[in-house]
Amino acid sequence: MDRRQFISHSFATAGSALLAGRGFAAEASVPLEQVPGAVMPAEIGRARFPDGFMWGLATASYQVEGAWNEDGKGESIWDRFSHTVGKIRGGATGDVACDQYHLYPQDIAILKRLHMKSYRFSISWPRIQPAGTGAPNQKGLDHYKRFVDALLEAEIRPFCTLYHWDLPQALEDRGGWPNRDLGGFFADYAGILAKNLGDRITVWAPFNMPWSFTYLGYGVGVFPPGKADYQQFLKAAHTVNLAQGEAFRAIKAASTKATVGSAYGMAPAYPKTDSDADRAAAARYHAMNNVYFLETAMHGRYPKAFVGEIPYEAMGFRPGDDQIMKVPLDWIGFHYYTRRIVSDASDASHPGSDGSFGTEIEDTAGGRDPYTRFRAVMPTEGPLTDGGLEVWPHGIYDLVMQITREYNRPIIEITESGCSYLDAPYEKENGRVPDPRRIEFFREELAELVRAIADGANVGAFHAWSLLDNFEWADGYSQRYGLTYVDFRDQKRTVKDSGLWYGRVAAANRLDV
Repeated sequence: MDRRQFISHSFATAGSALLAGRGFAAEASVPLEQVPGAVMPAEIGRARFPDGFMWGLATASYQVEGAWNEDGKGESIWDRFSHTVGKIRGGATGDVACDQYHLYPQDIAILKRLHMKSYRFSISWPRIQPAGTGAPNQKGLDHYKRFVDALLEAEIRPFCTLYHWDLPQALEDRGGWPNRDLGGFFADYAGILAKNLGDRITVWAPFNMPWSFTYLGYGVGVFPPGKADYQQFLKAAHTVNLAQGEAFRAIKAASTKATVGSAYGMAPAYPKTDSDADRAAAARYHAMNNVYFLETAMHGRYPKAFVGEIPYEAMGFRPGDDQIMKVPLDWIGFHYYTRRIVSDASDASHPGSDGSFGTEIEDTAGGRDPYTRFRAVMPTEGPLTDGGLEVWPHGIYDLVMQITREYNRPIIEITESGCSYLDAPYEKENGRVPDPRRIEFFREELAELVRAIADGANVGAFHAWSLLDNFEWADGYSQRYGLTYVDFRDQKRTVKDSGLWYGRVAAANRLDV
């Protein structure tokens, strides 16, 4: 399929998402020219981003660093999980990953070559506090100081995520996130980082995708610590909401330069039909999967994610927790990968308590759980990536505009977006990595993003996932999301065609490059 056919197909299918969001069945389809506001292929060439827009790339500590037991680092839950037989595809671990702990000068050189102005990375908590509490490990702090200094020397903004899923195993042994003591421990960790790095780092996100690591780790057990108990998920999620608030205050107390937001995983939810029940189910999905941790920060309350009353007792909610959770985030960050079609399951006689496939798709016969009572599926109307996710560019427009409306036009940072394609170096092209599908993925999605900006959204940055092919959690090394190809046999980096294209976009601040 050539580029013109690909673009036309994807924008045409985007029309059904727009209609679904306005109350029509998800299967509805109309000619592209009849869809109000749809981006036509010709508009891609005219797309321009605002002056000062921040172009960036993203990674996470466990996925790229390696050096899993060097310089005093403690064991994380992902170290334990990946070393457990049968948990990771291909028996892979993050022991070496991309070896960024040692090779970061190469990676920062790639960022500079590609004209990046922001690099979103995460710090490994057990590298700073091997047991999760107590005095910091100076070798760990010194590593991140050198790393951040190298970014600043390259004129790249360090965007720091405090927690991208690698909890110290010692804290899991004390009950993990369902133990509300972790709220205080996390605040102490945040304060250590802000005190030691706050002169260098001004942009902080306490958590990456908190719904994912709490639900997949404690609700259904496909991620560490591998527990499948919905009550544990509710408690873990509440602790994280408390920790988010406590970390915000700890960072602000230690650094007057700090701006604090977060990095939430989100997917636009479209009702399967125009029925009131499916519309309500889509609203519950949005409340639970998209803004469950955002609403608590901005308003100090839980959103209407449940059928019936909010289960405060099951959460372990205490008087005054609303004030601990409530903090005025300086910006809102979220990821976009694909969409969901949601239907009601409130009348099912036997609601399920599991059914996750590890991709946030929940389609059990009786709904995901006894509390939210919806079924969510990822449709396949659009093309699929090699990772099996539907390509749906228009979804980022709907999602950005929804958050813009609901939270009074906040500053938005797109903290992740990307796609897995398995393109490899091609000997006949002198080892270059032609990956045209990834280029088209970003070209179409960014055209939708710039349209959202034109329609009033205050979006200041976009971080593509990922700088490098890396350890993709339970998928091990079977998926490649990087704009740079990594040969894991010798750690050789080769910037893909998509990375070179993205670098040109960043330099020009437009898509017709």
